[in-house]
Amino acid sequence: MATYPGAANPPFRLSMLIYDRRYRSLTIQAAVFIGVMLLASWLIDNTLRNLAIMGKTLSFDFLFRRAGYDIPQQLIPYTSDDTHLRATVVGLLNTLQVTVLGCIAATVVGVLVGVLRLSSNWLIARLMTVYVEIFRNIPLLLWILVILAIFTEVMPPPNAYRGENPAAGMILFDMVAPTNRYTAIPSIGMTNPPGSIQMGREAISWAVPIYALAIVAALIGRHLLRARAQRIQDATGRRPATWWITLALFALPLGALTWWFGLHLIPPVLRGFNFAEGINLDNSFVVLWLALTLYTGAFIAEIVRAGILAVSRGQSEAAFALGLRPGRTMSLIVLPQALRVIIPPLISQYLNLMKNSSLAIAVGYMDLRGTLGGTTLNQTGREMECMVLLMGVYLILSLIISGGMNVLNARVSLKER
Repeated sequence: MATYPGAANPPFRLSMLIYDRRYRSLTIQAAVFIGVMLLASWLIDNTLRNLAIMGKTLSFDFLFRRAGYDIPQQLIPYTSDDTHLRATVVGLLNTLQVTVLGCIAATVVGVLVGVLRLSSNWLIARLMTVYVEIFRNIPLLLWILVILAIFTEVMPPPNAYRGENPAAGMILFDMVAPTNRYTAIPSIGMTNPPGSIQMGREAISWAVPIYALAIVAALIGRHLLRARAQRIQDATGRRPATWWITLALFALPLGALTWWFGLHLIPPVLRGFNFAEGINLDNSFVVLWLALTLYTGAFIAEIVRAGILAVSRGQSEAAFALGLRPGRTMSLIVLPQALRVIIPPLISQYLNLMKNSSLAIAVGYMDLRGTLGGTTLNQTGREMECMVLLMGVYLILSLIISGGMNVLNARVSLKER
């Protein structure tokens, strides 16, 4: 057979960028990248030209000027004499606060409702169905306004809790007092405080890092304990019970720290016309958090129900045959397998909740949209800069949430062998 030297590696020709599949994909990617960059440069150039025509320049120096407006809800100290940058940080922290608490509460509500929708009790299953259909088929903004109206018109004023025979009573063991202006909840106090870490105008109690170190140490101990139990199981075929050691790793240090610091709850007390000593949560925050929780919880409930139904019924039947009760079967057998189906769409719901928090402007809750995209934008007239920063922050938050949930999704996914 005749052979031709170099036939396997022919010399490179420009036509190979199109007709040779080894280079065609790279050619297409390079062309798309160049096209996107050209489009982006044209948009930026066009924007700068239009701003120049209007006598404006792209500048972010307004962030370091005096803000001149108040923010009722603050997680860090803030006054009207602070800069727009600090006002933006306050708004960002408010957004993160309602997002984190909303995701936690919506997950709890969604899991409970999703499981109860599959209950054999006809009445409970139908009630959960009514909740899901009502909340997910009515716009979130309407629910925010409805809950705001309930808090404003139905809840009693603070002075209704005064007197020997008050017109209104506190709830949850006399620890919470909902009013038409705010919701008074207990605060956390310490009889033996360890001092605080001064960080500029903010101060963090030493108890926070101490508790964090105790939790991290307990997590490391649990990891080592599980690794040891796995080695014993691999060697003997029997896995030792570790739950009580794990419980002790968390309960003993945290309990000892709580006793040493004298951690306790300080209930709100009515003094004059308002509650004191506790924490008064502005109703704008409570309304937004409650609306986001109930609205997103309805969607999560359907995701959980779909995940449970995706697990083969034979798994439950096998668990029942082994003597497991329905509750243990759901928590130990069904839900861990359903997580593989639940987590991917759950990421979208967390992202939607974070972005839907921008509706806080409807109830006067000063989040990132209300500060940077609202009052700061109107006062400075820097609409382009504010919108760019606003979109950039929301994009970064979305990527962080997606990245964290994707890590969790990778941990619960099936491992190929």
